[in-house]
Amino acid sequence: MRKFLFDLRFALRQLFKSPGFAITAVLMLAFGIGATTAIFSIVEGVLLRPLPFPDSNRLTVIADRIEGADITGNGEAGVTVPDIKAYSRDTKSFDALGGYTYAGYELSGAGEAAQVNAARLTAGIFPALGVQPQLGRVFTADEDEQSQQVVVLSYSTWKTRFNTNPQVLGTKILLDRKPYIVIGVMPRNFEFPLVTGQLNRVELWVPMSFTATELTPGSAANWSYSMVGRLKAGLSATQAQSDTQRVAVEIMKGYPAMMASLRITSVVRPLQEETIETARPLLRTLFLAVAVVLLIACVNLAGLMLVRAIRRQREVAVRLALGASGFALIRQAILESVVLSVSGGVLGLCLAVLALRLGRSLLPESLPRINEITLNWNVTGFALLLAIVTGLLCGLAPAFAALRTNVNSTLKEGGRSGTTGGGHARLRSALVVAEIAIALVLLTASGLLLRSFDKMRSVDLGFRPDHIATASYSLPQKEYSTQASIDAFNDDLVRRLRQLPGVASVALSDLVPGTGGNSKQTFVVDGYVPPKGATMNLATPSHCIGDYFKTMGIPLLRGRTFTEADKAGQPLVLIVNRKMAQHYWPNEDPIGKRVRIGTPEMQTPWLTVVGEVEDVKLGAPDAPSIEEYYSPVAQAEDSLGSMANPAVDLNGNGGYILMRTSLPPEQMENALRSTVRAIDPQLALAQVQTMEHAVSETEAPRRFNTVLISSFAFAAVLLAVLGIYSVIAFSVASRVQEMAIRMALGSQRGGIIRLVLESGAKLAAVGCVLGLGGAAAASTLLRSMLFGISPFDPFVLAAAAMGVLLLALGASTLPAFRAASIDPNPALRGE
Repeated sequence: MRKFLFDLRFALRQLFKSPGFAITAVLMLAFGIGATTAIFSIVEGVLLRPLPFPDSNRLTVIADRIEGADITGNGEAGVTVPDIKAYSRDTKSFDALGGYTYAGYELSGAGEAAQVNAARLTAGIFPALGVQPQLGRVFTADEDEQSQQVVVLSYSTWKTRFNTNPQVLGTKILLDRKPYIVIGVMPRNFEFPLVTGQLNRVELWVPMSFTATELTPGSAANWSYSMVGRLKAGLSATQAQSDTQRVAVEIMKGYPAMMASLRITSVVRPLQEETIETARPLLRTLFLAVAVVLLIACVNLAGLMLVRAIRRQREVAVRLALGASGFALIRQAILESVVLSVSGGVLGLCLAVLALRLGRSLLPESLPRINEITLNWNVTGFALLLAIVTGLLCGLAPAFAALRTNVNSTLKEGGRSGTTGGGHARLRSALVVAEIAIALVLLTASGLLLRSFDKMRSVDLGFRPDHIATASYSLPQKEYSTQASIDAFNDDLVRRLRQLPGVASVALSDLVPGTGGNSKQTFVVDGYVPPKGATMNLATPSHCIGDYFKTMGIPLLRGRTFTEADKAGQPLVLIVNRKMAQHYWPNEDPIGKRVRIGTPEMQTPWLTVVGEVEDVKLGAPDAPSIEEYYSPVAQAEDSLGSMANPAVDLNGNGGYILMRTSLPPEQMENALRSTVRAIDPQLALAQVQTMEHAVSETEAPRRFNTVLISSFAFAAVLLAVLGIYSVIAFSVASRVQEMAIRMALGSQRGGIIRLVLESGAKLAAVGCVLGLGGAAAASTLLRSMLFGISPFDPFVLAAAAMGVLLLALGASTLPAFRAASIDPNPALRGE
């Protein structure tokens, strides 16, 4: 311990003698370790940390996979109401099991009315999750089955709307203007469902209490629900899947005749896997990118310490001559490096805290569990361990350089500034070449992402998002319990909005581009014979009111758009997009063709195609276009034929308001709110924004990837340039006598400059060759993040390599001019 303290004091003393070196090294490591720690905190919070539920490894999702249909993109289709009842009742592999679905309510009676996100749960969900409420209780199975109007609040809702009032239990609130009694408040960190981002977080939970509509035979074909269960101890998801598949076979036996051709397979998989599956590729790439930056910082530090060790060769030679052991020199060199790295780690930890506080709001909405991203003890331990390992690795080069010191020759030189040895020079050059190669890989990735983002921004969306104001609304069923009352509200709203100054057209729709909505509907095409092995006919439906296509700026390719004559009781019509028309009527005019909703067994009427429109991007611009059809809300009930239930079905009771205006759309938001309040003073709007903003939000994940990796690439290139500058500058400083002799023998200053620039260019060229090879090797990782561009894009590869070469020449310029300005007389007299 005494030796350690002596070595520590010695290391600190040496560093205080070189404050410039120490500050540079600490700042460089602080940046690398801080950035790595910040990204690791995201990786740990999203991917590595167990879900915030007791024994979360036992939590699973249960879903159906429909044969011949891929509704969600991963082959799974959710579950139906009959599924929830059957799986909950008949499976034997779960301690608790329940179903849920998302809902939106108008919340009033607790401050200003607002639209809130909610979830409807069966009573088995809370026991399955295993989390107890902070206040009160959760609802029971009896309350669920008896449709008791009780509600459990999230902690944030309790805090913002009830000021954390401990007497909140028993309070009455209004959801869609129906009274609900608050019976519980969940803990601060409780979140369910584990949705992506922060905007869609659920604020309250109510009993599922299936409605009359949900219990009709037609609901058996609605796979918009989800299930979560807690496995019994010792059982695996594979074992549970055998159990649920047994129940699925019984479910299919109970299908009504209209679903006789459907076949389902039950799927059971961990909840953790479902939560993180979309975020994993992004976070893995970001962590590798920031690790590259840290690696370059480490290489730079190793190079600086190697230079420092070379400059201290005489001191080391004297110590060896006086009897110092090689182990003591290694120990002191490594300890000096660890002191620097730990100091950089502590400062980097502070920078990571600052980065997380400032940058959390910039994270893309595609990330789940954002609120769990914190700098906890796991992350802190990772940062400190990273700092120590960095110090150990960076200290090896100077430590072994000290061991290789030739005592006799070093003492004989006496301090002359001749060459420092070919081995050391090659090692320094190798470090710089490695820096340039690694930086080029990151710079190439950045260039590819930038070009990819530019390609995405230039994609034709299929509509014109400019000058459109939009908002979402939902009509409370208590006040709007009949189709006539809903139609009256919608007609009045459209009429009033059309009368506003500057408004060109108005529409209402249940689905608009930029929202990412992608529900699927089965249908039958008259006369279409699917090829062998074809999947089920699926398309995304959109129901609209008013001048939808004019408002959205969607081009009409053939036929006509909807008119006021397309109403209930009139011939049923629909409009298809280009992709659907090309699929089912290739090289034909789709106008006049017939389609009906549902499966072949369902008794539904034919709808006639009256128009074809351009494909539009419902989600991100880089997502492929999908088959879509449009129909008037006024004909929605008639199109269901025998499946319709006018007594309980309600159409057009919520969706999006769309308004094209000649004025800036931001200026129309207050007028939109005022118009709605004039019809219904209590009705709250949500997502009031411009369509351009909605589209911009769909670009956020790719924009985040591009900005962050480009920032890392910039930092990596900057560190590499500093590395090549330091090596060339030190090389010039150690070759002063050589340069002086060259000039004394007649060499021109231009020749000296060229000599130094060639040294830097050679290092950069070798680094570029290796970097291009590394970029090619990393192409498989990048391929999934690119759009409209090859990972081997020659323009990007050439531009990145040329940029690094030019920067390397720039970094060599100052040392080159310093070398050319050497006065031979003083230099040779010093010799």
